[in-house]
Amino acid sequence: HSQKQESTSVPDNASLDSEIIGKAPAMQEVFRAIGRLSRSHVTVLINGQSGTGKELVARAIHELSHRVAGPLVTVNCGGLPEQLVESELFGHEAGAFTGAQKRRIGKLEYANGGTIFLDEVESMPPHLQVRLLRVVQERCLERLGGNELIHLDVRVIAASKLNLRQAADAGDFREDLYYRLNVTNIELPSMAQRKEDVGLLFRHFAELAAQKYNLPCPTLHTLQLQALQTREWHGNVREINNEAERWA
Repeated sequence: HSQKQESTSVPDNASLDSEIIGKAPAMQEVFRAIGRLSRSHVTVLINGQSGTGKELVARAIHELSHRVAGPLVTVNCGGLPEQLVESELFGHEAGAFTGAQKRRIGKLEYANGGTIFLDEVESMPPHLQVRLLRVVQERCLERLGGNELIHLDVRVIAASKLNLRQAADAGDFREDLYYRLNVTNIELPSMAQRKEDVGLLFRHFAELAAQKYNLPCPTLHTLQLQALQTREWHGNVREINNEAERWA
């Protein structure tokens, strides 16, 4: 892990868009957490608003860890139809349900030897939270329609844009699963909490866009920078990326 004043990067074999950039104190704490957690097996819960870079942080932890040779498997729990989530995560045996003509290896099993990243974990249906609890707690699973107990060597990183503690208190998320996922956590700041990074990020994404479209990168003038820093970025880093690409 190499800590810099303005950015931290994953290893050279990682793609450019997996860099995490920031000089704000809140981001420096995130960099330190990434370096610290990449050296352990501990389960991590990443909290942050939409567009703050939760998947990038999960990727950095994986790629800086000894598990880098294994797969990083990402599951967007909120992006799958409820009837498919169980099969996608746990897999199924042939004949487990209508249309299941052959065995399918689920995402959790496919991540064996590596890391599973469960994004928007707050969206997971309650009945599957029970099954996920067993995986996190015992590192084993059974495929849908199967009886074989499959042991896993997998690190679990989960992310939520909601406060899971509050969701558990409200009965919308299993409290026991919350405790298993929240062994340690990383809080990602919103752009409102790191306004000094707006210009840095905007320039970075504008340069990437200029390279992408084979264009000269425009100069960002002082008044433009001031306007960017006073703007509300409700979409956080993702919104800055989009705006910088359109500008370039």
